[in-house]
Amino acid sequence: MRIILSAVLLLISFNSVAKDCVVLLHGLARSAGAMDTMQQALDDAGYHTVNVDYPSREHAIEVLASMVIPPALEQCRAKQSRVIHFVTHSMGGILLRQYTQHNTIADSGRVVMMGPPNQGSQVVDNLKDVPGFEAYNGPAGMQLGTGAHDIPKQLGPVSFELGVIAGTSSINLILSNFLPNPDDGKVSVENTKVQGMCALVTVAVSHPFLMKRQQVISQVLHFLRSGSFFGDNAQQFSCPAQLKPKLS
Repeated sequence: MRIILSAVLLLISFNSVAKDCVVLLHGLARSAGAMDTMQQALDDAGYHTVNVDYPSREHAIEVLASMVIPPALEQCRAKQSRVIHFVTHSMGGILLRQYTQHNTIADSGRVVMMGPPNQGSQVVDNLKDVPGFEAYNGPAGMQLGTGAHDIPKQLGPVSFELGVIAGTSSINLILSNFLPNPDDGKVSVENTKVQGMCALVTVAVSHPFLMKRQQVISQVLHFLRSGSFFGDNAQQFSCPAQLKPKLS
């Protein structure tokens, strides 16, 4: 009898996870393909996934947020998902913050941001006037500095249950010279932080590889399931979003 009960509870738990959907948002100058490894891991874990491909260099952040997120939500809802999580890389997290400043996602779940420039990046401050920077990074790239008029500084505290994964290894020492240490070559650990976040973990991974490394994927899965990270480099904070009732 005890074995049968355990099997039933396990089945209920799996079905609950399987009903959840995860929207994946890549970063600037990348494509949905950059999130393929993460998507496969989420699929294997039983989630529905929507891996969004969007023209990150063609529009401003405000336009991209309104262009990208509503269709992704609809795709999740079409799968009969009761809870919608987000996993983002770099600028993808800023799109979500921009959208939720003006819109409520009633069925939102947890969010994991990998290397988000939540306070902007000094790389943009130092290079935005260099010839070719705007042509390559587009309007959105020009909005990711640390100035008061840049988008990250205009966004308020997060209203969702957020875990941030910050890299501490860099393969671009030139860009790292512009950043406070530790950093991932594009964003400093300090600038990944945002008011209202629930948890932070640092990993010795460079910015371009955060979404591909197994140690990061394991942390993402853990946070989506539990609302926390694990290991000696994990920090947990008090955040109001964790007090909200979950739909699943």
